[in-house]
Amino acid sequence: MRRERLGFGFALAVLSLWCTMEVVVEAAWSLQTPVKLVWHYYKVHNTCDYAEAYIRHQVESFYKYDKTIAPKLLRLLYADCFVNGCDASVLLDGPNSEKTAPQNRGLGGFAFIDKIKTVLEARCPGVVSCADILNLATRDAVHLAGAPSYPVYTGRRDRMTSTKDSVDLPSPSISWEASLAYFRSRGLDVLDMTTLLGAHSMGRTHCSFIVDRLYNFNDTGKPDPSMKASLLEEMRKLCPPKTRKGQPDPLIFLNPASGSKYSFTNSYYSRVLTNEAVLGVDQQLLYNKDTKQITEEFAAGFEDFRRSFALSMSRMGNINVLTGKEGEIRKNCRFPNKK
Repeated sequence: MRRERLGFGFALAVLSLWCTMEVVVEAAWSLQTPVKLVWHYYKVHNTCDYAEAYIRHQVESFYKYDKTIAPKLLRLLYADCFVNGCDASVLLDGPNSEKTAPQNRGLGGFAFIDKIKTVLEARCPGVVSCADILNLATRDAVHLAGAPSYPVYTGRRDRMTSTKDSVDLPSPSISWEASLAYFRSRGLDVLDMTTLLGAHSMGRTHCSFIVDRLYNFNDTGKPDPSMKASLLEEMRKLCPPKTRKGQPDPLIFLNPASGSKYSFTNSYYSRVLTNEAVLGVDQQLLYNKDTKQITEEFAAGFEDFRRSFALSMSRMGNINVLTGKEGEIRKNCRFPNKK
């Protein structure tokens, strides 16, 4: 896979993750510039030498009893980074905060982040940001699920405000063109998009996010013709048409092949190729030459997907970060500090 060279600093950290890949797609292979974060920030600055170890220990303890934390944290990190940037604004409570936006319905993992923050405040008070905790905890959780343990640069600070009006996360039924435009608006490329959508290899979603594909695709009154007949039948049994207000909105697995195992695999891409993707945006990967080519490569080689995931997650974690004197280091991830 050919990635356009943007610099060598980050590449040195991930060089060992890469091997020759057959897909030829122009894409970046380093963090977006300027890079304001630091590898092992808290150790380098001697402020909390074992911050990452403390976080990893908490993740490992929780994962033993609840494997859903991996997909929950992945979605939480996406919801944070793609709105204002990776600044932990999605963690803030409030009647009109980001977590109250319709697109963020069903977000989880908040209590888990609270637990880690409590541990860190007891050991290194006022030092480790909620934004860094979210990025590091997500890395460690998905690694336990089968993803690579990629480098996470740190030194982020926390935003002090959060509004639901700022949440512009797109519908999961958008076209690949609209999806790519959205990713590019965040400094990411077609390889990042195709790779990060692979996070749908595990986790669950509400029926309301796919009911249009099942019964009224593009206002036609018919199902999405690209959906495999057996999948359509299966999903319709789980997700009846909405006929009344207050009707239950069941949860379904994003990738039935992974299901309750919540394992990180490349089976998502195989399902896209056989028209068995649950979300519309995932099935759209077949309709662009580059995304289809990448999908075929990842379906054929799990290690190719893992290596690309390592870099794309690091690039996502670099979106519009606050550093230096920007923002603050929250004492409680749910509330800004009192002045």
